[in-house]
Amino acid sequence: MAKKAKTVYICTECGNEYPSWQGQCSYCGAWNTIVEQKITDAPDPAADDRRRTSIDARPVRLSGVGTVNYARMDSGIGELNRVLGGGIVLGSLTLISGEPGIGKSTIIIEAAEKIAEKYGPVLYVSGEESEEQVKLRADRVCGSISNDLYIYPETNIESIISACEEIRPCFLIIDSIQTMYSATVDSVAGAVTQIRACSNLLIKFAKSNNVPVFIVAHVTKSGDLAGPKTIEHMVDCVLNFTGERDRDLRILRSFKNRFGTTDEIGAFRMSSEGMTEVSDLSGSLIENSAHEEGSVISATYEGSRPIFFEIQALVSRANANFGRRTALGVNYNRLSMILAVLEKKAGLSLLDHDVYANVVGGLRSESTATDLAVALAIYSTARCKTSDKRIVAVGEVGLTGNLRSIPNAEKIVGEAVRLGYEAIIMPKKNAEALKHTAGITIHGVDNIRDAIHVFES
Repeated sequence: MAKKAKTVYICTECGNEYPSWQGQCSYCGAWNTIVEQKITDAPDPAADDRRRTSIDARPVRLSGVGTVNYARMDSGIGELNRVLGGGIVLGSLTLISGEPGIGKSTIIIEAAEKIAEKYGPVLYVSGEESEEQVKLRADRVCGSISNDLYIYPETNIESIISACEEIRPCFLIIDSIQTMYSATVDSVAGAVTQIRACSNLLIKFAKSNNVPVFIVAHVTKSGDLAGPKTIEHMVDCVLNFTGERDRDLRILRSFKNRFGTTDEIGAFRMSSEGMTEVSDLSGSLIENSAHEEGSVISATYEGSRPIFFEIQALVSRANANFGRRTALGVNYNRLSMILAVLEKKAGLSLLDHDVYANVVGGLRSESTATDLAVALAIYSTARCKTSDKRIVAVGEVGLTGNLRSIPNAEKIVGEAVRLGYEAIIMPKKNAEALKHTAGITIHGVDNIRDAIHVFES
């Protein structure tokens, strides 16, 4: 007997189900995210192919489970290995997302060619491009192509699994998950139920055959992953590729990693020959060494390395009675907070001035360690003040105007010495532990007023 299909309404943000359509999801609060989906009744448990283990599996004591040293595969790209925690874990699922044209397919085809050359067959499943289009990109970025690199332009997930059983690849790439569909699900490709079904089949294949799988995903206008949020919980690693269209710098960041840290980033530069790794990211981001108004060097610690960059600010009188605020690479809400602290604690009123803050080089900083540099850059351009020394400023600014300590301050100071900076302004608590650091003057300050005084002196 044919399975009965019924209609449900599913939120694309959180996956919550409703018997009828409504404008707002009552679970996550999102508007206009509930879509209609057709589902079938559950199959017989013995024939259920959605299980990750066999039907005879039983609960066991956790204390009796042996630990596993996960084997990793070298992707051939050092920055990608860094973000993944040392390489690609066998049997893992990695989701990589980014805006169109940012370079997702480019870095993946590079990794696929190098893995095929070193380990054996690699299957690249293209649901958006033809064989010729993928071949043109591979010729441009790889040069010579390994005979073990296979291309398969297909969108049916069952056919892809069958091809994998025939080729037995050591690495599988799905580009992209939004174009895949399962014949057992009655909905179009990219729908919530289709993405769930295809992801479940890929998880079962990866875990059963110990084959790592890379899944490319689309993003929405806001930069979030398109499709159901549950896919991020299903995979082992979530990577995001970011960068400005008018710049060649690309940042690969890990938002989730079950086999490593989520603080690591990888840096690349887009060129006509593909992605070039950037080993000295701090040196490439800082080009201006002159003492200019509104320019302050700051730093953050990402994963296993400190990153230095230039923060620029500009203050100009507004045409209207109320100034506008523009933040590029700086969190807009933190910029507003820093302006309020400067007005209250430093006497700098900018209500009728436009304020612009920018991280030079296209890097987006989410760390609060850059608060002090943003504040000093704004003060510098507003008061036409500069520092006579090459200074680095790090520290989180609180609403009281006091500076809060930052993590990994000793490693940031070590990198500042290597780059040749003369002084560093940081929270007093961090400075007390670094009094005897040679090669640089450390200024420990308690609040924003003391930091401004040191900057001007």
